[in-house]
Amino acid sequence: MPGTQRGGYVDPVDLRVEARAQRKSVGRMRHLIRGSLSIVWKASRAALIASIVIQLSGALLLAAQVWAVKLVIDALLNAEAAGLGSAIGPIALLAAATALATLVGALQTSVNRYLGERVGQRMLTEVLAAAGDVDLIHFESPAFYDSLKRVQANASSAPFQVTQSLIAIIGSAATTLSVGASLVVIYPPLLLLLVLGGVPLYLLRRVVSRRNFQFAVDQTPNQRLRGYLTYLQADRVAAQEIRAFDLSEPLLRRFAGAYRSYLAALKTHLKAIAGITLLGNIATALVLAAALLAVGWLVATGRTSVAAAGAAVVAIRLLQGQIQTLYAGMQQIFESGLFLDDVHTFMDLAIAARRSTGIRPVPATFSALAADHVTFRYPNAEQAALDDVSVTIRPGEVIALVGENGSGKTTLAKLLAGLYAPSAGSVTWDGVPLRELNPADLRARIAVIFQDFVRYAFSARDNIAPRGDGTEGGVMHAAEAAGATATIAALPDGLDTTLSRMFRGGVELSGGQWQRIAIARAYYKDAPLVILDEPSAALDPRAEYELFQTLRATLQGRSALFISHRFSTVTAADRILVLDHGRVAEQGTHAELIAAGGQYAELFRLQAEAYTARKDAP
Repeated sequence: MPGTQRGGYVDPVDLRVEARAQRKSVGRMRHLIRGSLSIVWKASRAALIASIVIQLSGALLLAAQVWAVKLVIDALLNAEAAGLGSAIGPIALLAAATALATLVGALQTSVNRYLGERVGQRMLTEVLAAAGDVDLIHFESPAFYDSLKRVQANASSAPFQVTQSLIAIIGSAATTLSVGASLVVIYPPLLLLLVLGGVPLYLLRRVVSRRNFQFAVDQTPNQRLRGYLTYLQADRVAAQEIRAFDLSEPLLRRFAGAYRSYLAALKTHLKAIAGITLLGNIATALVLAAALLAVGWLVATGRTSVAAAGAAVVAIRLLQGQIQTLYAGMQQIFESGLFLDDVHTFMDLAIAARRSTGIRPVPATFSALAADHVTFRYPNAEQAALDDVSVTIRPGEVIALVGENGSGKTTLAKLLAGLYAPSAGSVTWDGVPLRELNPADLRARIAVIFQDFVRYAFSARDNIAPRGDGTEGGVMHAAEAAGATATIAALPDGLDTTLSRMFRGGVELSGGQWQRIAIARAYYKDAPLVILDEPSAALDPRAEYELFQTLRATLQGRSALFISHRFSTVTAADRILVLDHGRVAEQGTHAELIAAGGQYAELFRLQAEAYTARKDAP
């Protein structure tokens, strides 16, 4: 896989280095064309065939116009002797060919637009599917987000651009052959002059392509920053804090600064491109002038007729454009290939993730889920988030994870859920490493709700059952277990109410109400292991007490791992693990840890004293 390894992730920014080193070979062009055609063919074979047929028809019509011009000039020159009636047929032919060419051009635009949308749909679907399969750890890397941003922008366009360029090449080649035949009849060196004259332009466009790709790569972080600042200033949730802290002007300044930086880089880039383009245009103008002078010389020396010369002038102008299109199409294929490499690098991450997953089925129940001497380090992190941690969860157990912020609680939960792979050690289900188990089976056996759970702008039903399989009885049973029935009953359309003001008819819930909906989501899954990360963070003390008093009954024999920063809520857990700087500092029951007088006892006392002080305050 191309790119540089950084913390286990391939940095696609380094593709620009490889892009400079890539050879523009016939073999590479063949590979790009074959791959892109395959994508477009799968997207819509009928539209692709129609586009090719229309392109070839346009080429034939251009040739017809050239010959029609010759016939019209001949007829007009002979009009005095033969009468104007002899020109009616050639003029009608020229008018018909021109009208049909215009119609074909309009049809080509419509077909290409439809084909582009179909390719965009297919590729974006594949990218989103790949994003869902990529290992979660990649989302901890800024380089991954840069890659994802470029892929989202280019995945739908690059394959279509390659195919469009190929179709343009086919049309230009057909036009060159058909129209070029007229020049060969008049004076063969003219065609050779036009073909060779396009070579400098092609070489200069290679330089432009590389510069365009490098500029796109270099500006991806800036583009992401501008996108984020745009999102912040238009997001409903962020809007309240932006107003509370009067952040609108500072955010606008940041946005303006990022845009200034981008525009300065763009200005430099466009100046360089303009210089290269100027050289190309000068070369093109010189070739055109040489060709027209050659035609004049042919007429002056009596080597061709005026009518043939007129047709030659039209043919030269058409052919110069077609030859430029031919070379431009070849270069567009190579340029799009650079972006396709970026897309394929991203897709390879998902392919690698799929290949590395196990196939062994996961039993419906388990005897032990164990982390054995697990160490985990985030990409580019200097210190490990977890260091030699061991923990075992058995059927029916309720285990609590406590510790100060940054102690590794959520990281451990993600490893136990199979969302992260340990850097060292192993996590096993009944003694089988999670990496050997079928991931779909594993996810079906573990229900996870994190503190930063997703608030879907869907119905209440689909928030509790986001896979779209929610039955009335099952959803309401989960809602009752999470204490969310009163919230649902108050909604204007019950379970069918959209939980967001983003869409018409939607409503917004409070933080505590949302948390109960999220907990109901975990209960609805009916998995043998439930992991709850700060499940009561947004609940008031009474609601929190009720939740944990009923937790064991609600689980109905299932195992639970819950993370909490409120020590009063974990006293009834079967075991309590105290994490400190990524290591298990203590573990035991509440009574055992209090008696030990260690970190847990100290933190429990500090929280209790703080609560008592607030209660006794006047």
